[in-house]
Amino acid sequence: MYTHLQRDASRPPVTLATLARMKADGEKIASLTCYDASFAVLLDAADVDVVLVGDSLGMVIQGHNTTVPVTMDHMVYHSAAVARGLHRPFLIADLPFMSYPSQTQALEHSVRLMQEGGAQMVKLESGGKQTEIVEFLASHDIAVCAHVGLKPQSVHKTGGFRVQGRERETAARLLEEARRLESAGADIVLLECIPATLGKAITAALHVPVIGIGAGPDTDGQILVTYDMLDITTGRKPRFVRNFMDGARNNLEALQQYVRAVKQGEYPAPEHCF
Repeated sequence: MYTHLQRDASRPPVTLATLARMKADGEKIASLTCYDASFAVLLDAADVDVVLVGDSLGMVIQGHNTTVPVTMDHMVYHSAAVARGLHRPFLIADLPFMSYPSQTQALEHSVRLMQEGGAQMVKLESGGKQTEIVEFLASHDIAVCAHVGLKPQSVHKTGGFRVQGRERETAARLLEEARRLESAGADIVLLECIPATLGKAITAALHVPVIGIGAGPDTDGQILVTYDMLDITTGRKPRFVRNFMDGARNNLEALQQYVRAVKQGEYPAPEHCF
């Protein structure tokens, strides 16, 4: 059975071509994280464009202090669960900590996320040497989202969850890193916790869609951890988080308000930016 032919033609699945067109047209891309089928159905109903099965599940689902303990088996399991609940959104899954130290391992684990986990794209927290990994995966026709700025998998090395790119030299390095990753074959670049001015500069410099989390209002799209924006997460939340449950009657309405706020440029507001 060609199941893709049985889908609702009025809500065609989002593809990389869709996201490229949205960037070209200036239409904001609304993205959220997801870890299970129940939330996936809600995100789909809210018309979220991109869903990320993030290794943030290590913190919001498993209760760890960082994402480091998350394994490939964890990521495959959660990605498969999310994939079963989606129809329209484009699905990205994280390659977890130390799952891509070599090109061979990066390819093997990317294939697992796609074949077993149902992901359409893999994301890795790119650094200088990861450009070669991106290029290798792209040469095997694997769609890749590169990650620039704050890299949660590296918090033990960098000294914690800190805004990146405040200094002129660091900002220039991050801009160049984003350009190199695009040239290597990255199809999307995600920016995390950088000054809004730098987020704007990187977005303008790249041809591929740029999605931000704490990267200012001028990126091509926004992403948040769903548990944060639905006010499920307890304790202190990052500055860039807005509580979309405030005034909403239920989770679906809150998700719809988030999508609308991103599309209309109402989120992030100045108070959510660095």
